Amino acid sequence: MRTLPVLIYDGDCAFCTSSVLFVERHVGPRCEITPWQFADLDSLGITSERAEYELLWVTPTGVAHGGAQAVAKLLLSAGRGWAVPGALLTVPPLRWIAHGVYRLIANNRQRMPGGTPACALPADRRTAPPGAPSSHT
Repeated sequence: MRTLPVLIYDGDCAFCTSSVLFVERHVGPRCEITPWQFADLDSLGITSERAEYELLWVTPTGVAHGGAQAVAKLLLSAGRGWAVPGALLTVPPLRWIAHGVYRLIANNRQRMPGGTPACALPADRRTAPPGAPSSHT
């Protein structure tokens, strides 16, 4: 059984990889960090469709939080001053706003600093994949 949460990101996306490197250096979340392309998704209970769609935070008990809520969880895990914005991201209406901002960035990540055409989500992946929980709850 895992003792640390796992942060799953898209290792083929330069913007995503740069973001994770920034988080590792400056935020310091207490978790394992791995690209979905190298993760054992089956053991984590995650589909590749969901892993392609959003950043994921998977708890040691197997609960998966995606998108803006994954960001909230990683900020909360870092403690110190990072826990305050992490906590704020979990409370409506900031939670809803964070979800919208996350989707805007994720759907346009190829246009973000460090992004490349390889970062673009295919058009059919720009809406929630089957089985992905809503971030509005």
